[in-house]
Amino acid sequence: MLPPASLSALVDASASAIKNLLPHVAPPRLGFVLGSGLGFLVERFENSFSLPYAQIPHFATSSVQGHEGKLVFGLLCKIPVVALQGRSHAYEGVAPWHSAFPSRVLCRLGIEALVLTNAAGGIEADMRPGEFMAIVDHINFSGANPLTGPNDPSLGPRFLDLSRLYCPHLLERMRKAAKACAVPLREGVYAMMAGPAYETPAEIRMLRMLGAQAVGMSTVYEAMAAHHMGTPVAALSCISNLAAGLAPLLSHSEVMQTSAQAAAQFCALLEGFVHTFKGAHL
Repeated sequence: MLPPASLSALVDASASAIKNLLPHVAPPRLGFVLGSGLGFLVERFENSFSLPYAQIPHFATSSVQGHEGKLVFGLLCKIPVVALQGRSHAYEGVAPWHSAFPSRVLCRLGIEALVLTNAAGGIEADMRPGEFMAIVDHINFSGANPLTGPNDPSLGPRFLDLSRLYCPHLLERMRKAAKACAVPLREGVYAMMAGPAYETPAEIRMLRMLGAQAVGMSTVYEAMAAHHMGTPVAALSCISNLAAGLAPLLSHSEVMQTSAQAAAQFCALLEGFVHTFKGAHL
């Protein structure tokens, strides 16, 4: 399913509805998309207010465990933020443009930067579940692109340069935050596969040969959509398991368990990142 030619109007309608439903909420400076089992970050928000996706026009809902399906506003380190607590995925039958749509709405709300998070499989043999990897580039093996279809020039250009999709300035902030809170941080390439089945050992060997360090089923569409609108993007993977061929049989319950165990370091890292925005804009 291709995006409508009126995509910009749909983004505006969703953003307006959110502002009307929560008129007292401060305009957010930073936006987060919280992946599988990582929604606990919103528990650190002060003065929080939430909206179920079902109350927001044009939002798709998620059917996956660990994706609560709420938009949450609040203060994190005294800075106004907004988070998508869960996402929809193409493997759920959601069109790529629609999967990325909530991220576009965050951009329309005026955020300075979008931070995407996910639970991913580790491809490098020395990776361990619970580690974190800052995404510096990606390989899109999903077979789809959220920009396919009519382009709305009010959102962004027809032909989008992805050379600096993952903002170097935000990456440097993430490095400083990791150092300050003593959380080990890898950097690497994220490969997106269509899912919902996990990859085969042969596919993992291929991805390793192509230079990927982690693999998952999300994030890429949202990154491209935000970049299309000119919003700087950072992305962080929680290595929730070793990929096929490197570990025993894979399961979503393992992903959820690892995400929960990594909660303290995950929150410390992102709070440290947000702290770098105090008193200064990007």
